[in-house]
Parts: sequence; C-alpha cells; structure tokens
Amino acid sequence: MRIPDNVEEVSFNLGELTLTGLACGDKNDELVLCLHGWLDNAASFLPMLPYFKGKRVIAIDWPGHGLSSHRSTDAHYHFIDYVYDLLLLWEVNHWQKVDIVAHSMGGMISSAFSAAFPEKVKSLTLLDSIGFISGEAEEATEHLRKGLLSRLTCNQQLSPSAKKKKFHPSLDSAIKARVQVSDLNFQQAKLLVERGIIEDGNGFIWRTDRRLRNTSPYRLTLAQAKQFIEDITIPVQLIYGDKGLSFVQTGLKEFGPLFDNFISYKLIGGHHFHMADPEQTSRHILEFIG
Repeated sequence: MRIPDNVEEVSFNLGELTLTGLACGDKNDELVLCLHGWLDNAASFLPMLPYFKGKRVIAIDWPGHGLSSHRSTDAHYHFIDYVYDLLLLWEVNHWQKVDIVAHSMGGMISSAFSAAFPEKVKSLTLLDSIGFISGEAEEATEHLRKGLLSRLTCNQQLSPSAKKKKFHPSLDSAIKARVQVSDLNFQQAKLLVERGIIEDGNGFIWRTDRRLRNTSPYRLTLAQAKQFIEDITIPVQLIYGDKGLSFVQTGLKEFGPLFDNFISYKLIGGHHFHMADPEQTSRHILEFIG
C-alpha cells in the first residue's frame, strides 16, 4: 500500500466546530473533496492519494470522527446538520464548484447537498452509496420514540457518575477488533484506527463520539428521498463493490433512473473497495471528472 510522503494535516474553523482532514497536491490545482462514511475517517482515502496526480485532494473528518471536534453536549448528529457542515465549509473557504468523492454515509450527505446547492458542486462520485435510508410515513412515531430513548440511554451512560470507556490493551488489539466487524484487512484497518484512537492511561480508547451510534429519531420518506435525487442536476457517477452493501444494489434500481446525468460501475470488492483497489477506483474517478 503506497501512501504519499506529502500528505498534510489541515483544519477548518466552522465556528462551534473544527473540522480536520488530510490534504495532498498543489494548492493551485483543481480541488477534489473526499467525504468518508459512518465511523470511518479521512484516512480511508489515503490509499487513493498517490493516484490523484494533478489534483488538490482534501479528505475531511466529519464531526465526531477522526480528529474533528465532537458536537456540543446539547447537540446531536442529525443527517441534515452534516449537510450544513458542508455549506459552512464552502463559506469559510470561498470555494466555487468542487468535484466531490463520497463513500457510504458521505454519499448520502453529499447527495442532499448537491440537490440543494448545485452551484457549488461540479460532479459527484458515489462510492458504495446511492440514495438515502428511508422509512414509511406510518413508522414516523416509532422512529421518534426509539431515537429519543436511544439518546436518553446514551446520555445516562455518558454522565460523570456512569461514564465507562472501552479500552484496548494495544493498538493491534484495536485494529483486530475493527477487522472483525468490517471488510478491511489489517493494513487497511490500521490506517483508520490510527486516526480514530487515542492512548489513555489504561490503554487505547476510540476518539469517535459515542453519540454517533444513537438511533436516528426520524427518517426521510421514500418520496422525500426520491425528490432529493430528482433535484440533482450535476453529473453523478456510482462505483460500487460486487460484495458491498446490499442496500446499494437495491438503491441502484430504485434511485438510479431518477438522476439527470448518471453512470455506474461495478468493481470486485466489498464496502471499502476504494481502499482495497485504489488504483482502479481512482482511474474511474479521474476519467469522470477529467
């Protein structure tokens, strides 16, 4: 696995939050913004960076992930708030149209952003992600109940009197734990874990905000999800793994025909195929945005 030597840490002050990330390439080159998935971080794009020659690539850590700030104690991780984070990122950087490459949850967020702010996005490449997780309108009350009870339980666990941390005795132990719940091999998981963990007096603990695991109190209806996709007017490319999320292959049939300008490619691999086969993934992306 080749990682370029000229990768640099970057950070963006969004007011209440600081977004961190990794960057590579000449600052005068065209920008490609990379957005990772749930419980991953910017390091998921490290294997791809050597192939993005002639581009300025920035991969951010979402709030609560990687080295970025956690949301304040009175805030939560609502899907729409991530879309607002992107809007703030454009504002503080005075960006114009940008090519976006987005994996999993990052793909859902950037799809909503592209629908609402097409003047800010040049193209969108989705990696094992298409459409949105939606729910039936009749299930709205049950989603609200489950989501708020999940929040209550998490807050009780995080209170000073009940705060418990899950420690790993070593970095290798944490990496192996991540491998067991993903399609990643040891070296791929190591990239994510090293950016997502911190050493404490008793061992290693995850940096990620535990509130990220809370059940969402609401879902888009299918009609709302389809409307977002129908309102995307920029070119969109989907690259997905043949062993990736089943949700994506179902979503390709559901959402694919709704895009105004859309192509798709299936590669061999799982949900993190962009880490396992960065060269082929990057080639498709560069041809698309070229």
